[in-house]
Amino acid sequence: MKPVPDATSLRRAPVQRRSAERLTRILDACADLLDEVGYDDLSTRAVAQRAGVPIGSVYRFFGNKRQMADALAQRNLERFTARVTERLEEATGGGWRAAMDAVLDEYLAMKRTAPGFSLVDFGNQIPVGARHAEPNHRVADRLTDLLSGYIDREPDEDLRRTFLIAVETADTLVHLAFRVAPEGDERVIAEAREMLRAYLARVLD
Repeated sequence: MKPVPDATSLRRAPVQRRSAERLTRILDACADLLDEVGYDDLSTRAVAQRAGVPIGSVYRFFGNKRQMADALAQRNLERFTARVTERLEEATGGGWRAAMDAVLDEYLAMKRTAPGFSLVDFGNQIPVGARHAEPNHRVADRLTDLLSGYIDREPDEDLRRTFLIAVETADTLVHLAFRVAPEGDERVIAEAREMLRAYLARVLD
């Protein structure tokens, strides 16, 4: 079964398989409509119609479209983490450089192919507020947990700060690459990769 968001982002967590599959259809429909109409014109009714479910099914999980976008962002993060984990399990050597390439490559792949990702990614619709609600902090926390063992480093606050700076830098430059070219300008991406390597080498080597 495809990953579903954490229960904390839902009004009610799916218990049965059929309920989880319905939630998946709702989020898939939300992602598709984000690409088609944008966030401002997104509506829970349109999502219900696209997903082929009663409007009450949407409200069973979400109070409004912002909660739905947040759940989609959480699902994106779960899928991203799974893809990076799979890449690292298949890698033979390479240390933190291979890990960084896996993280950046999988982020670029989702940016290019995942429906709705360009608008929501890991939480860009969430207002800036508490640290745990900011998307780049979410990603940095996840990468600290995921990569600390792979690079044989203690997952302490210093490592977390290092990954947060790397994530913020990559986020800014990847967005620039996709403003320059629809599929991401390869020259900007190459520069971003070099900048990340130079920064992380100073900290991780």
